[in-house]
Amino acid sequence: MFLDFEQSIATIHKALENVKLLNDVEQIKSLEEQLLTEKKTFYSQLTRWQKVQLARHPQRPYTLYYIEQMCDSFTELHGDRRFGDDKAMIGGFGKLGGETFMFIGQQKGSDTKSRQYRNFGMAMPEGYRKALRLMKLAEKFNRPVVCLIDTPGAFPGIEAEERGQAAAIAENLMAMIELKVPIICVIIGEGASGGALGIGVGDVTLMMEYTWYSVISPESCSSILWNSWKYKERAAEMLQLAADDMLRFDLVDAIIPEPLGGAHHQPAAAAVQLKKYILEYYRPLSLLEADELVNNRIDKWCAIGPYQEDQK
Repeated sequence: MFLDFEQSIATIHKALENVKLLNDVEQIKSLEEQLLTEKKTFYSQLTRWQKVQLARHPQRPYTLYYIEQMCDSFTELHGDRRFGDDKAMIGGFGKLGGETFMFIGQQKGSDTKSRQYRNFGMAMPEGYRKALRLMKLAEKFNRPVVCLIDTPGAFPGIEAEERGQAAAIAENLMAMIELKVPIICVIIGEGASGGALGIGVGDVTLMMEYTWYSVISPESCSSILWNSWKYKERAAEMLQLAADDMLRFDLVDAIIPEPLGGAHHQPAAAAVQLKKYILEYYRPLSLLEADELVNNRIDKWCAIGPYQEDQK
């Protein structure tokens, strides 16, 4: 469960597990207090690269887990009606808080076989076209859309380019900005490049606490700038890709708190928090007329990235 940089936490946790076998009540209580104190201090001082690693934790809950935990019912829909059904992009109608939402998101795998099946969460053009088809279906039935983003990027292979990867993402950007129903986007893990943005244009953008959102991954940035992955930690700091950075830049609207140490420690509790924030941000959007919704969304995205020119 613990990553390399979490060894101080792992040591105390292991000692606690050993003491529990001895049933020493006083020592158990002492170690539990020590562990909690160490966790609070440790996770409040994480570097950006460490947050990237937590976002990639192999036990971190993925899109389907959150949907199954949050929804009273969920009906998955398949295919782009042009080429095929991309297993890296999932979507369908789900009942949440008495309201029917269209859920769309990238899905990674939990073991080697399922990761290959899901293409490691990297969608093909048909995945983005499936997402677009489902958004249009939601608009037809006047249902809000929730996009759960967790991808290292759109699939970069030759076959994806041959089938129009860039065009598929571009079409989604144009369609989402004009969609006449509320759209809530949540980064639940990795939010990398156009692969994330292809389902990332919404009225509200939220980030879970230990996630990242950037035009490029730290490794790829390091490779481009220094011809080596060796400087990925430095690249992560320069990219300022963590949730608190995105909030400071006004690129996201809120950060969803996670259980101490990450969502993988208490997945069910993380799902409860996610559901709470989705419903909280959906309520004011549900009161707006379609034209007002679209105009506000256009204004929001046009305001991103302000700059000033030096006249000297």
